[in-house]
Amino acid sequence: MSVWDLERAEVPVYSAQAHKSIVNAIDGCGGQNIGSGAPEIVTGGRDGCIRVWDVRVPEPVVTLAPKEQDTARDCWTVCFGNSYNDVERCVVGGYDNGDIKMFDLRTNTLRWETNCQNGVVNVQFDRKDIEMNKLLVTTLESKFRVYDLRTFHPEQGFACMTEKAHKSTIWQGRFLPQNRDLFMTGGGNGGFNLYKYHYPLSRTAKDSDGRLYGVCGTVELLNSRVLSTQPIVSMDWSRDREGLCTLACLDQTVRVYIVTKTNKY
Repeated sequence: MSVWDLERAEVPVYSAQAHKSIVNAIDGCGGQNIGSGAPEIVTGGRDGCIRVWDVRVPEPVVTLAPKEQDTARDCWTVCFGNSYNDVERCVVGGYDNGDIKMFDLRTNTLRWETNCQNGVVNVQFDRKDIEMNKLLVTTLESKFRVYDLRTFHPEQGFACMTEKAHKSTIWQGRFLPQNRDLFMTGGGNGGFNLYKYHYPLSRTAKDSDGRLYGVCGTVELLNSRVLSTQPIVSMDWSRDREGLCTLACLDQTVRVYIVTKTNKY
């Protein structure tokens, strides 16, 4: 893993051997722009490890690795979230066997885990710098899930809704920075879908024992378009210009699009 200064690209400003094999995913949080607390980078690799890095020190500050007797599952995606003050921060990892694991970096414990039945290729919080609210999970077999993270039930876990899209692997899912209820997915069919998440009338209900559990909302498809014959494997929104996005496909092209009227939803 290397960190580069784009104005002085002769040598990286930080470099480390992050994993024994391929680094599949990377994400950042903290510093001056995103979230509170120290600036950190998280990486996930084929060796099944998740490592958190602070570029001020040469070694990872946190290593989350499978037990020696367990078979290491390929970690395909990682993301930061819940970074709403200088202490709290979580990391979510998605694995090739469908596992999703949420690690609490403050307590250094596994906070929650579940399985999606299909390999998890992308995870993202709707915003990193607030108390965790929604988690978007995209998987193989043309499905994505949205978890409501505000209410945890000791037996049911977090509430979840599932939707099918693209008729192929959903490689990417990205929330609009200016409106966290809008998100876009990129599929293996070379198309993207734009959705709006609608909250339920009440986000909680009580079970027979009086314990609160979460209630998920619904999603509405706002727009859909096929851009390429090859999968969309990467996408990002502009934080400065609402609706401006870029998408990369396996046909060796990078496309820039403007999604209009996002301010009306």
